[in-house]
Amino acid sequence: MLRHLTLLVISLSINLIYAQKNVTDQLSIFLDCNVCDSEYLRQNLGNTQFVRDQYLGDVHVFVVTQRNGSGGRSYDMQFIGKEEFEAINYKLSFSTDANMTRDEVRQRVLKNLKLGLVRFWIENGTVEEVTVNVPVPEDEKDDVEDNDPWNYWLFQIGAGGFFDGQEQSRFSNINVNASARRVTEKNKFRISTFFSESRNVFEFEGEEIVGINDRKSLNVSDILSINDHWSYGFFGTLSSSTFNNTDLAWTFRPALEYSFFNYVDSAKKQLTISYRNGIRFNDYTERTLFNKTEEYLWEHGVQLGGRVNQEWGNINGEVSYNQFLNDTSLYSVNFFLGTRIRLFKGFNFNVSGSYSITRNQINLPGGGLSLEELLLQQQQLQSGYNYFVNVGFSYSFGSIYNTIVNPRFDF
Repeated sequence: MLRHLTLLVISLSINLIYAQKNVTDQLSIFLDCNVCDSEYLRQNLGNTQFVRDQYLGDVHVFVVTQRNGSGGRSYDMQFIGKEEFEAINYKLSFSTDANMTRDEVRQRVLKNLKLGLVRFWIENGTVEEVTVNVPVPEDEKDDVEDNDPWNYWLFQIGAGGFFDGQEQSRFSNINVNASARRVTEKNKFRISTFFSESRNVFEFEGEEIVGINDRKSLNVSDILSINDHWSYGFFGTLSSSTFNNTDLAWTFRPALEYSFFNYVDSAKKQLTISYRNGIRFNDYTERTLFNKTEEYLWEHGVQLGGRVNQEWGNINGEVSYNQFLNDTSLYSVNFFLGTRIRLFKGFNFNVSGSYSITRNQINLPGGGLSLEELLLQQQQLQSGYNYFVNVGFSYSFGSIYNTIVNPRFDF
């Protein structure tokens, strides 16, 4: 009885949805974009109705983005016609940069969204309120592009901190970071530095328990293109960490990568395999379980990763294997898989998880771990594995339109 009642409710909701298809002659669109300001777009794009599911719209606007060398994003906005608009399918590409404000970014997105919908408005016969502005021809035109005074270099600096507490405990964290990078078609270079210090203070029976974690790091990478499928690079790090029991650690690892798809298709699909091989040096704060105060290690690793962004959802996964060649019994294997799939009208399923097998914890201190260090997580704990899992779904039914925006009490 319950099963029949459930099927009846779902059937009624689907019928109501289809009944709404003739409510308006305006173009109905489904905006599929994780980084867009959808509220702003609904408020500023007229002559359309926004719908809540890809199967309910005349146009599915599918947007995929990637970080670009200027610190902004490169957008691929694909317009996919449905039903009577099925023959219309094309893509617009544009970019933003780090100097643009949030408002400038969403204005650019809106501008290209309007431009991409013009053909659908013409096909739908709703062009009364649509206007197109183009620049007036100039008498003289300079075809020479302005030179980039920064020569593709992008610099970023940042700092932050937070503090909280109560009568018997307090916590503080400060962090500083800086980076510089230069990205071209042939070369991608990046250097970054980071400092963080966290302090936990507890008062118990008249005594103060203080825990301090600090981390410093310098990372340098230089990646060069070979062709549409091959690239190679060099990766170096310099760091220290109380949590990882290192006063000083540095690594240098060359790497080679192969992309099964052309790199230009990476916004929608990517599958790569890479191999790294290099040297590591560790100078430990405390003598380790292996009775080492410092050591040189030769290590290598293989990583296979891929992602797909399509109108039905997205999926991305990665598996990696890392091993110390000085002692091949010391290794780690890491798995990650995440997906968000739109199974049918209104129903979305998402799951993600990671699992790591850790047999390479060479940096663990040999001394005993005090209760304070355990509770304050001042040092890394010995563990043969770690995992994380997240599962969820959502189902929506009712009105297919969501154009109206009401920001009252929205703080």
